[in-house]
Amino acid sequence: MTEAEAVLWGSLRGQRIRGLNFRRQHPVLSFIVDFYCPARKLCIELDGGIHDTPDQTAKDAARTAVLEAGGYHVLRLRNEEVMHDLSSVLRRIRAGLDTL
Repeated sequence: MTEAEAVLWGSLRGQRIRGLNFRRQHPVLSFIVDFYCPARKLCIELDGGIHDTPDQTAKDAARTAVLEAGGYHVLRLRNEEVMHDLSSVLRRIRAGLDTL
């Protein structure tokens, strides 16, 4: 796990958001997603600087499209957000879960 993944996992594991369980590094379709909430089919992906390159951005968009076509919801977050504003990240996850 990256440092940001470890920080977010500590929060997801330590507090059941909306009473839901999360898994880390979980297989979904042909991918391994960073975090997954099976009850809501929510995939959470953390993106670092490598995801800013045009090639990786295109790959991420294609991956998201495949997951969404399979009935999954994808929430992409930045590593920097997790490291510098975890409370905001957790609010975004809660808000995302509320819409599902």
